Amino acid sequence: MIHSETFAEIATLKERNLIALKEAREAGRHAVGTYCLFSPTELILAAGAIPVSLCGTSQKPIPAAEKVLPRNLCPLIKSSYGFAVTDTCPYFHFADFLLAETTCDGKKKMYELLGELKPIHVMQLPQIQDEAALDYWLMEIGRLKTRLEREFGVRITDKALTEAIRLMNEERRSLQALQDVCKAIPSPISGLDLLTVLHNRGFSVDRRAAIELVDRFAAELRQMAAAGISPFTESTPRILLTGVPVGVGSEKLIRIIEESGASVVCLESCGAYKKVEQVREGGDPLRAIAERYLKVPCSCMSPNTGRLELVERLTREFRVDGVVDLTWLGCHTYAVESSVLKKHLQQRTGLPFLQIETDYSESDTGQLKVRVEAFLEIVHRSMKRTA
Repeated sequence: MIHSETFAEIATLKERNLIALKEAREAGRHAVGTYCLFSPTELILAAGAIPVSLCGTSQKPIPAAEKVLPRNLCPLIKSSYGFAVTDTCPYFHFADFLLAETTCDGKKKMYELLGELKPIHVMQLPQIQDEAALDYWLMEIGRLKTRLEREFGVRITDKALTEAIRLMNEERRSLQALQDVCKAIPSPISGLDLLTVLHNRGFSVDRRAAIELVDRFAAELRQMAAAGISPFTESTPRILLTGVPVGVGSEKLIRIIEESGASVVCLESCGAYKKVEQVREGGDPLRAIAERYLKVPCSCMSPNTGRLELVERLTREFRVDGVVDLTWLGCHTYAVESSVLKKHLQQRTGLPFLQIETDYSESDTGQLKVRVEAFLEIVHRSMKRTA
């Protein structure tokens, strides 16, 4: 683990923000719980409410969820529902409203069950990214605006939306600057520590304070990189991890990769680099929000050329030596798309590619370690050929 007072502060951010959320709720502020990158945070902020990420990255509540949900369902869905039904996610507890979206069949049916526990608004997400889909998605954004205004007794103005867009764009800039530090060879931070920062920052109540904290940490990392301080060497294989969302509690593959002698320098998932694209400033703020969110290159989109282009670009920018594609068991869209991504990258980059399908449990750790070690042998041979 990296030795930094700022990192230590970020590592406890989730717990400290819980206190702030409790105090805000007691003062009469509303909180909206979200699960996905497709949830437009700007509208929540413009309504004067607090957007909070909800728990869904731990194995612990899954047995409780499996009393209702099928065992062969995606662990992210089971974990999210398990936390809710056992009331063990404090952020879910303090949320007085849930915002969800129809990214996959498993999620949208699980949201029906969550609707028995909390008021919920489910956005009907188009599964294609064209002009007709944008018009429909803009209508869904407008429907959400109306629901938030009715729920909280407020009027969401263009001015409030514009201010929220600027704040969220500043957050996106900050997140990109943090992750771009890992372009240094060697990276000054491990993938596990980077994940800790990205995960805990997502539970921020005071977004401006979180931006300042992440900026301060990124500045420290740049100084470390300039001084050659790193847990890795210049010859350590550099890995890009793509695929399903990963958080603290579901980080076992990152841990195995780095324990096997590689450095995870880029996380492409929706909790990391997928988050950094800005919302256009100027013009109709609702349309600008709709445009940005519909462009998220999630595997629920068909076709999903945006992900192919993003991963290829990141392999070059981060100068990676191999790509690992993570799929949760039961996530059919990412599982099917893996072969498409592999073919694209082999044709365009020639990089070694490994697809891993697993869940949150530790039962397959030994098997995964063998596969990762074998993959890294291929990466080492590839690095020697291109040296």
